[in-house]
Amino acid sequence: MFRLLLTLSLGLILQSTGLAAEKPHVLFIAIDDLRPELGCYGSPIAKSPHLDQLASDGLLFNRAYCQQAICRPSRASLMTGARPDTTGLYHNYVSLRELQPNILTLPEHFIANGYDAAYCGKIFHQGDTDDGRSWNRESVKRVAGIQKPRGPYALPENNKMKADNMKSMLAKYGEAARRGLAAGPAYEKADIADSGYVDGYNTELAIATLKEMVQEDEKPFFLAMGYKLPHLNWCAPSKYWDMYDANDIPMAEETNAPKNGAAMGLHASFELRTRAGIPKVGPLSPELSRTLKHAYLASVSYVDAQIGKLIAALDEAGVRDNTVIVVWGDHGWHLGDMGVWGKATNYEIATRVPLMIWAPDMQARGAQTDALVELVDIYPTLCDLAGIPVPAHTEGTSFQPLMNDPNQAWKKAAFSQYPNPALREWAANPLSQGMRETWFGPLIQQVENRIIEQQGSKWDRELFEQHLMGYTMRTDQYRLVVWQDHRDPGAPPIAVELFDHSRDPQETNNIADKEPELTKQLLAQWHAGWEAAK
Repeated sequence: MFRLLLTLSLGLILQSTGLAAEKPHVLFIAIDDLRPELGCYGSPIAKSPHLDQLASDGLLFNRAYCQQAICRPSRASLMTGARPDTTGLYHNYVSLRELQPNILTLPEHFIANGYDAAYCGKIFHQGDTDDGRSWNRESVKRVAGIQKPRGPYALPENNKMKADNMKSMLAKYGEAARRGLAAGPAYEKADIADSGYVDGYNTELAIATLKEMVQEDEKPFFLAMGYKLPHLNWCAPSKYWDMYDANDIPMAEETNAPKNGAAMGLHASFELRTRAGIPKVGPLSPELSRTLKHAYLASVSYVDAQIGKLIAALDEAGVRDNTVIVVWGDHGWHLGDMGVWGKATNYEIATRVPLMIWAPDMQARGAQTDALVELVDIYPTLCDLAGIPVPAHTEGTSFQPLMNDPNQAWKKAAFSQYPNPALREWAANPLSQGMRETWFGPLIQQVENRIIEQQGSKWDRELFEQHLMGYTMRTDQYRLVVWQDHRDPGAPPIAVELFDHSRDPQETNNIADKEPELTKQLLAQWHAGWEAAK
C-alpha cells in the first residue's frame, strides 16, 4: 500500500513540475519542387549546411517517393494519408474538400488529440488551405519592422512584366489565363534582405508564431512552415547566387529521352517555357541552362538558410529537445534530365524526394536508410511519435521503427502515378484551348505526333488526353511504369516501361520487351498493389 501511494505521489510531483512524459511538439517543414539536390544527398555543388546539419543528427531517407509528381495531388495525399486513387485528386484545379469533404487531415487529427496547429507559407496547395478545420489558430500576420513583399519579384520591372503579360492573356482567354498562360521571368537576382522575398518573410512570421505558441504553453504545437522555393520562379537574394561559381555547376549528364521509352512519358517543359525569356520551341542553350540551374541552386541555399533560422528559434525558445522535426519535398524536378525541365513525370528524377526526420528519443542519429518509404507514410509516423492513434483510413506505413533500426527489412515497393504528362498541362489538368492556341500549340502537336507514330492503332485522342494514367512502382532494383486506361484497371496496359537501377540508375533504357518474364513478374506485383508491398 505504501509503495502504491509513493508511486502515485511521485506521479503527481512529476506532473506538477513538468517532468512527466509530454507529447512532443511538431515542426513540419515542406519544400516545394526540391529534388534531393543537397549536400547530405551527395550533391557535389549544393550549399545546404543547415539541412546537412539536421540530417547529421537525425535520419536521412535515401529512397523516399511522392505519390504524384505535382503539387496539389502530392500534398493532398501526404496531408490525408491517402493515395491519389483514393482521394481522386489528380491535378491542381480541383480542391481536396470538393472530392473528400469528410476526410481527416493530419493536423486536424492532431488538433483532436490536444494540439494547437498553425501554418505559414504553402502546406496544402493554394486553394486547399483548409482553414478552420486543419488549423485551429492563426499564425502571426505581421512582424514589426519587416515589410511584406509587394509581389513575386523584388525588381519593379519584373513585376510589371508579369502584370502586362497577364493583362494581355486575360483579355484574350479570360480567367483561363490564370492557369499558367502568362508569367514573368523564370529567375531573379536582387540585392535585398532575406525577408524581401516571400519565403524569408514567411519564416519571420513562423518564428513569431512559434514564440507565441511556446509562451502560451497550454498545448503541444503542430507548426507547419511551407517554402515555395525552389518552385519557379527562382528568385533569391544576391548573396545566395554568389555562393556559386556558375562555371563549376555540373549539368545534367543524360539529356535524351529513355531508349525505347513510352512517347507519352515526357512533356515539352511547358511550365518553364511559359516564363518570359525562355524559348517556346527547341532546346535551351547551354548558357541559359547553366543560368537556370544556378538560379535553382541559389533558391535551395536561400531556403536552407531560412530553415536554419527556424530551427535556431526552437533552440532559443527552449523546446528543441522536445520537438519532432520533419522536412520533406513534395516531388522531384528535372533540371534538363531526359531533356526535360520541370516535374510531372513518372520517372525517378520526378518521384524521388528529400525526406529527413529528427525526434527526441530516436536511436539512429546521423544515419541514412535505403528503405523504400513514401510521403504517405509521414501521417502514421507522426501519429506514432506523438502517441496518438493512427486513423483507419490511412494508407501508409509508419517508419518509426526505421528511426531506431534503419537497416531492417522494409517495404517491397513504393508507388506513384501521373496522368499522361505529354498531353496534359503542367498542373496535370486536361489541355485547354488556350494552351493549344498559344506558343504551346506546335509543341503539343510534336508530342502528339510522336505518340501516334509509336502507338499506332492504340491511338485514341479521348483515351490519351483524358483517361491514360501512368502508374509506377519502384522496387529495390527496378522501376516499372504501366500506362493504363484509368477507366478499366483490368484491361491490358497500353504500354509498359522497365528500368534496371542496378545497371541503369538514370533510367536511360526501357528493357520491358527484352525481359518479358521479369516484366510479367513485376506486373503481377504491381497488380497486387501497395497493401501487398508492406
